[in-house]
Amino acid sequence: MERRETLKRWIGESQCLVFFGGAGISTESGIPDFRSADGLYRQTYQYPPETIVSHDFFTRHTEEFYRFYRERMLWPDAEPNAAHRALARLEREGRLSAVVTQNIDGLHQAAGSRTVLELHGSVHRNHCLSCGRTFDLPYIQQSEGIPRCICGGVIRPDVVLYGEPLEEDVMRRAAAAVAAADTLIVGGTSLAVYPAAGLIDFYRGSRLILINRTATPRDERADLLLRGSLGDILSDGL
Repeated sequence: MERRETLKRWIGESQCLVFFGGAGISTESGIPDFRSADGLYRQTYQYPPETIVSHDFFTRHTEEFYRFYRERMLWPDAEPNAAHRALARLEREGRLSAVVTQNIDGLHQAAGSRTVLELHGSVHRNHCLSCGRTFDLPYIQQSEGIPRCICGGVIRPDVVLYGEPLEEDVMRRAAAAVAAADTLIVGGTSLAVYPAAGLIDFYRGSRLILINRTATPRDERADLLLRGSLGDILSDGL
């Protein structure tokens, strides 16, 4: 209880709060993560999931990529949970300056957050590899096999696949946001995927809050460490 009181006090005193999160914030909306005991990487497929969501696999086995992508990576009926809503509220109050996310589901925006830096892209944005025309998520869902543009080109999601670099501008803006924060909340991430996990090193303040269900390699760096549900903990912090 004392730690949650500290969280509430720090959030109340913050004028430039940044949240950096991963898949753990969306599991409470019913979207499976990747690395937990029940995550996608622990399930059995014809190819390892890490291989399927790679640049090379998309290029060589595009139809198989899309079969997995539609079945396991698109959750159009998922809705924002208490954690997403709490962060959106903090932004409306002028306390939260940015959400930096590794997620591609768009739930932060659905909850009302406006300054969202998507390190790994978004399933809601798609483009033709030939002419550059853009397409929304329903177009991908309603297509069969390999989705194609009216020009005949292959459409791909604007998500970062394994073997691809993160978008330089998004990383730059995320690093700047973290560096400028007076309070940094890191939640729902294993802090095991680089270069995204390295963003924590840009924080120079003394109020690093780490919220996760399980241990991470950076727990010792935290000024305040909390275990449990992000939705419950962040809601208590308001």
